Amino acid sequence: MGSTARDKGDDLSKEGLVTFDGKVTELLRGGMFRVIIENNGHELIAQLNGKMRMHKIKVLAGDTVELEVSPYDLSKGRITRRR
Repeated sequence: MGSTARDKGDDLSKEGLVTFDGKVTELLRGGMFRVIIENNGHELIAQLNGKMRMHKIKVLAGDTVELEVSPYDLSKGRITRRR
Protein backbone atom coordinates (compact mmCIF):
# COMPACT_ATOMS: atom_id res chain seq x y z
CA MET A 1 0.00 0.00 0.00
CA GLY A 2 1.08 3.57 -0.65
CA SER A 3 1.67 6.14 2.04
CA THR A 4 -0.96 8.73 2.83
CA ALA A 5 -0.53 12.50 2.82
CA ARG A 6 -0.64 12.46 6.62
CA ASP A 7 2.39 10.16 6.77
CA LYS A 8 4.42 12.45 4.51
CA GLY A 9 3.70 15.50 6.70
CA ASP A 10 4.93 13.74 9.83
CA ASP A 11 8.40 13.23 8.36
CA LEU A 12 8.88 16.91 7.46
CA SER A 13 7.22 18.55 10.47
CA LYS A 14 10.29 19.17 12.67
CA GLU A 15 13.08 18.27 10.27
CA GLY A 16 13.55 21.67 8.61
CA LEU A 17 13.18 23.96 11.63
CA VAL A 18 15.89 26.49 12.47
CA THR A 19 16.70 27.12 16.16
CA PHE A 20 17.60 30.55 17.55
CA ASP A 21 18.04 32.19 20.94
CA GLY A 22 16.08 35.37 21.46
CA LYS A 23 14.81 37.87 23.99
CA VAL A 24 11.13 38.63 24.62
CA THR A 25 10.51 42.35 24.20
CA GLU A 26 6.73 42.60 24.36
CA LEU A 27 3.74 40.52 25.45
CA LEU A 28 0.89 40.53 22.94
CA ARG A 29 -2.70 39.32 23.14
CA GLY A 30 -3.63 35.68 22.75
CA GLY A 31 -0.40 34.21 24.11
CA MET A 32 1.77 35.82 21.45
CA PHE A 33 5.15 37.43 22.10
CA ARG A 34 7.38 39.84 20.19
CA VAL A 35 10.91 38.39 20.23
CA ILE A 36 14.24 39.74 18.97
CA ILE A 37 16.80 37.17 17.82
CA GLU A 38 20.09 37.75 19.64
CA ASN A 39 22.44 36.96 16.73
CA ASN A 40 21.13 39.30 14.05
CA GLY A 41 18.51 41.51 15.72
CA HIS A 42 15.64 40.22 13.54
CA GLU A 43 12.22 40.72 15.16
CA LEU A 44 9.44 38.13 14.95
CA ILE A 45 6.16 37.08 16.53
CA ALA A 46 6.22 33.83 18.52
CA GLN A 47 3.81 31.70 20.48
CA LEU A 48 4.37 29.13 23.21
CA ASN A 49 5.00 25.50 22.45
CA GLY A 50 2.18 23.10 23.41
CA LYS A 51 4.10 21.48 26.29
CA MET A 52 4.93 24.89 27.77
CA ARG A 53 1.24 25.86 27.63
CA MET A 54 0.19 22.52 29.10
CA HIS A 55 2.57 22.87 32.08
CA LYS A 56 1.69 26.59 32.46
CA ILE A 57 5.26 27.84 32.12
CA LYS A 58 5.20 31.64 32.26
CA VAL A 59 7.25 33.82 29.92
CA LEU A 60 7.71 37.50 30.74
CA ALA A 61 9.21 40.47 28.92
CA GLY A 62 12.99 40.34 29.19
CA ASP A 63 13.21 36.53 29.34
CA THR A 64 15.72 34.75 27.12
CA VAL A 65 14.02 31.98 25.14
CA GLU A 66 14.84 29.31 22.58
CA LEU A 67 12.89 29.57 19.32
CA GLU A 68 12.06 27.24 16.46
CA VAL A 69 11.46 29.01 13.15
CA SER A 70 10.40 27.57 9.82
CA PRO A 71 12.82 28.44 7.01
CA TYR A 72 9.82 29.34 4.82
CA ASP A 73 8.36 32.06 7.11
CA LEU A 74 10.94 33.86 9.25
CA SER A 75 8.39 36.28 10.71
CA LYS A 76 6.72 33.68 12.96
CA GLY A 77 8.15 31.22 15.44
CA ARG A 78 7.51 28.90 18.36
CA ILE A 79 9.03 29.30 21.84
CA THR A 80 10.34 25.90 22.94
CA ARG A 81 12.30 26.73 26.09
CA ARG A 82 12.78 29.55 28.58
CA ARG A 83 16.37 30.02 29.71
